[in-house]
Amino acid sequence: MKACISLAALALALAETPAFAQDRQSYSAKMALEGNCPLPAVSVPAERDARQQLERIESLDQGEDGLNAVISINPEALCDAAYAAIARLPLDGRTVLVKDNIETRDLPTTAGSLALAGNMTRRDAPLIANLREAGGVVLGKTNLSEWANIRDFNSSSGWSAVGGLTRNPHAIDRNTCGSSSGSGAAVAAGFAWAAIGTETNGSITCPASINGVVGFKPTVGMVSRTHVVPISSTQDTAGPMAMSVHDAALLLGAMAGSDPADPATAQADSHKRDFTEGLENASLEGVKIGVMRRQVGDRADLAEVFETALADLQSAGAELVDIGFAMPEGMGEASFAVLLFELREEMGKYLRSIPPVAQGEEATPRSLADLIAFNEANAETEMRWFGQDIFEMAEGTTDQAIYAKAKEKALFLARDTVIDRLLAENDVQFLVAPTRGPAWTTDLVNGDNYNSSIGIGSPAAIGGYPHLTVPMGGIEDLPVGLSIIGGKWQDWEVLKAGAAYERARTAAIPTPDFKPWNPQAGMPSGATD
Repeated sequence: MKACISLAALALALAETPAFAQDRQSYSAKMALEGNCPLPAVSVPAERDARQQLERIESLDQGEDGLNAVISINPEALCDAAYAAIARLPLDGRTVLVKDNIETRDLPTTAGSLALAGNMTRRDAPLIANLREAGGVVLGKTNLSEWANIRDFNSSSGWSAVGGLTRNPHAIDRNTCGSSSGSGAAVAAGFAWAAIGTETNGSITCPASINGVVGFKPTVGMVSRTHVVPISSTQDTAGPMAMSVHDAALLLGAMAGSDPADPATAQADSHKRDFTEGLENASLEGVKIGVMRRQVGDRADLAEVFETALADLQSAGAELVDIGFAMPEGMGEASFAVLLFELREEMGKYLRSIPPVAQGEEATPRSLADLIAFNEANAETEMRWFGQDIFEMAEGTTDQAIYAKAKEKALFLARDTVIDRLLAENDVQFLVAPTRGPAWTTDLVNGDNYNSSIGIGSPAAIGGYPHLTVPMGGIEDLPVGLSIIGGKWQDWEVLKAGAAYERARTAAIPTPDFKPWNPQAGMPSGATD
């Protein structure tokens, strides 16, 4: 039996400063690299890969210009990789970095907040238990937009009080989007085979697109949300982020499944399958795809990249159908009302389920009101860059009847009047659009600066339908992704379409250089230094 070091003593000693995460990462990485567990006598590829990834994290993630994508390292990772490979489990010891709002038994789960710095539950979320059973290895936890970007309107994606600011490996002065910021950046940087993110509205697909990786938000209910720090029981889901559609599909198969504690997953087992089956020869021949022209936004350069992607889809045999469409009025407002009500309710349930944090029972938050009070008491570290307006709005959102009407309206508009209707009326199997524009310059003072005219991710997020983003090219060496959206439980079909597009793609995909963005790389012809 293996005997690997636990982080229990370390978790109890965590300090309430942003520096603690970096210290913990360095300490636990040192334990892992120095081999504090009895590895097999014969080295196996999975263990060697994990060791190389840990060395890469140490080299590229830490320091003044590091990505800051990884919050903590699992000191048992090398052991887990070696023994999973020896056992010949399906994932064969492949390493996965996990967004730090998903519980793992070996590491604290902070959601990026100092209020949960000592949140060592010693529980595996069911999706993590499924992952381990399949031979996947939790390499560590990734940074995120604090509280999954639901605390304030003026937040900067990729920043948390625990982990600091995550940087984009393609341009370290540019944003990673969020809230699965560290997961997207870490996959692009080669820190692990894959990563797990979570999404309520764009939090997997946006960082995947902006960091140049594949991201898949499955049908809500495909993956359990138990022991995942919540926002919304209506819209929340975890999903895979990887370098290829095949790897994302493989990881999804390991994560998915019904969970008695999460009623939304009641049908998951009947829809779960080997999601990689048929991907290698999936065809778009004769497949009708709806092109969301108005969701290309107002950027000519993005439209040009999108046209190349559409030409690739056509060359692969797809029949394209142009769709002119405007988002229905009131959908976003109704969804936001649902998020406010569910945030207060679901966060309270979660906080009441955790054991006392390292500071003791009195310091353990048990409600959204407790989190608001904690932020006020620790404003220097928690609210230097932005406040908690959304938290405060949610705390005052208590009318059950208004909530029920808003939920009914949001789901009707997103499903019946957008995705289901567009698929049926245009006789198409999928909808495509650019996912987002290129990464913007990070500005902690003024917050995010993304272009809201681009993409059709919101109806898929609000309706709970599958949404895949696949890299489709770059603008000034900054990645952009292609969104492929299908109907409820069409996860496998969407993944097959993505794999077929991936093979047909002709555009060059930017590679990370781990440097600030250099505009000279895109100087007009004839320009001089």
